[in-house]
Amino acid sequence: MIETNTQCEVSTPSATLLKVKPFESGQESPWDRFVLQHPRASFFHLSGWKRIIEKTFGHKARYFYCERDGKITGIAPIFECSNWLIGRCFISIPLAAYGGMVADDPESEQALLDHAKRLAQSASAGYLELRHRERELLEGFHANQLYVTFNAPLFPDAASNLKRLPKDTRYMIRKAEKGGLRVQRGVDQMTLFYDLFAQSMHRLGTPVFPPALFRNIVEEFPDHTQLMLVYDGTRAVTGVLSFFFRDTILPYYAGATPDATRLAASNFMYWELIKWAGEQGFQTFDFGRSKKGTGAFAFKSQWNMNAEQLAYQVFLVKRKTVPNFSPVNPKFEMAIRIWQSLPFSVTKWLGPSAVRLFP
Repeated sequence: MIETNTQCEVSTPSATLLKVKPFESGQESPWDRFVLQHPRASFFHLSGWKRIIEKTFGHKARYFYCERDGKITGIAPIFECSNWLIGRCFISIPLAAYGGMVADDPESEQALLDHAKRLAQSASAGYLELRHRERELLEGFHANQLYVTFNAPLFPDAASNLKRLPKDTRYMIRKAEKGGLRVQRGVDQMTLFYDLFAQSMHRLGTPVFPPALFRNIVEEFPDHTQLMLVYDGTRAVTGVLSFFFRDTILPYYAGATPDATRLAASNFMYWELIKWAGEQGFQTFDFGRSKKGTGAFAFKSQWNMNAEQLAYQVFLVKRKTVPNFSPVNPKFEMAIRIWQSLPFSVTKWLGPSAVRLFP
């Protein structure tokens, strides 16, 4: 193997030279073409997500890829993150449900993995985290089994989608419909949505993301996002920002008022999204990841969806234990209670700075 500061060259058994190269400006199109055609790639592997994280949080992108005969054979979307709480770490991919490396063949994957480990080691990082959706545990890595993702098939007709839902969930949907709730779509509701999202984060005791995150998402992916809000009369009570990727819809960020549960507004919102997505021809409803033991995990478990353990894994460099930033971690209990006790306006002001500590 010959290594330089910019790329590595690996001789494979086929004697075809495999090169590991850093991602550079102007390579977005071939990168995204690879993502769109690879079955294990996700919305978050697209180069647009890189730009969103860079613009919103300032984390340093360390993206690289494998190339053979001028053709991309694997990608590694990795960010270098550093602050006083987590130290220095390498994560694939921040704020993403799914990340990790994607490759066409074992040689490309191994070359990317070796390069990623060298990056973390040369930077004296605490750890390298790969947020794979599905992957056997890599040698030398530790499993991080905090997250589960939920998904279900979609059907073109509403009746078929409704039929597969549990009885209690259908009851809550009917309750909301009888209450006269209605939905409205459009990014012109972003200010209202952000307030709903911030309210939810306050109740959870979690710092809220900056408004710029959501602006950057819809600006970067105007044709692959949808903002939908639910109204009780003229008052917005819950909302969700969803992503489109191939034949899948992924409701990713959501927020609600305190009385949304009483109104069954979230049940109504996700049912309306399922119904609409099926009519539009989407094949899969990806309910996204949730930490085990949380309210979101319990809510998603009520929708008769496939629960899939996410194969997140951590390579420890200087750190001795796998990081655990879950809200159910007893170490964060006091911090969560303090955050919940702060005035809502204060958490909206402090949240964007504090949330940067948790990529």
